[in-house]
Amino acid sequence: MVSAVKKSVPDGADGAGAKPPQYPIESVDNALKILLLFGERSEVRLTDVSDHLGVASSTAHRMLAMLLYRGFVRQDARTKIYRPGTALTGVAYSILQRFDFRAELHPFLERLNGELRESVHLGLLDGTVVRFIDAIESPQAVRVASRLGMSLLATSTSTGKAILAQMSQAEVHSLFPDEELEGLTDNSLRSRTELDRQLALVRKRGYAVSSEESEPGVSSVAVAFAPNRAPARLAFNVALPTSRMSKQDQARIGAILLGVVQEAGAALHG
Repeated sequence: MVSAVKKSVPDGADGAGAKPPQYPIESVDNALKILLLFGERSEVRLTDVSDHLGVASSTAHRMLAMLLYRGFVRQDARTKIYRPGTALTGVAYSILQRFDFRAELHPFLERLNGELRESVHLGLLDGTVVRFIDAIESPQAVRVASRLGMSLLATSTSTGKAILAQMSQAEVHSLFPDEELEGLTDNSLRSRTELDRQLALVRKRGYAVSSEESEPGVSSVAVAFAPNRAPARLAFNVALPTSRMSKQDQARIGAILLGVVQEAGAALHG
């Protein structure tokens, strides 16, 4: 059972020095507190919300029902657990799109593209999928096409695995509550046990790999930004035809990515 979640922001404050409104609307305030709760956790139960707000379960249920109706949360029909909905993640993604961090990171993608002569991407974790929000294609005739604007299962991409490896096992399991995983190809991960094993390896060596797990003939290497160095869960990815990816290439690309991501993260943080 999930324990009660502590409030991250005191009542009547938003952490930015704002004064409480003269005529507060409690129901609106409670709805916003629920949304803020999803900034701390990937999933919550009805009892978590009730305890967090200090209200009866019936009141918490009515508020969640309205957020569910508007698409800000979704509910697992089997477990009754609530998770962020498409409206909430869509708003977050739209806001992120207007930040300048992509412009700040693009020169680092250009450097990787120039040095490695392979397709490179900037990916963003959104729930259980990865959105590719920037990309530069390889100049070579045989290359991996840009995935800019695409969303793919996180467990079937090196980008997703690199980002998931920075999360605790409990956080990963909350995103993937079932042992069986969806996949995109015959090589995709199909079990949470195998995902745990691969994430442990990513944590050990610092980079993630994918070999024909998202698309036949495509391999990739990815390194995630440290959470305290980026405005979102981000990773750089180098994608290339599997015919050009040996074990030595994986290690070489991984080492280059580690250095570039560290430098790019410092630039963002600074």
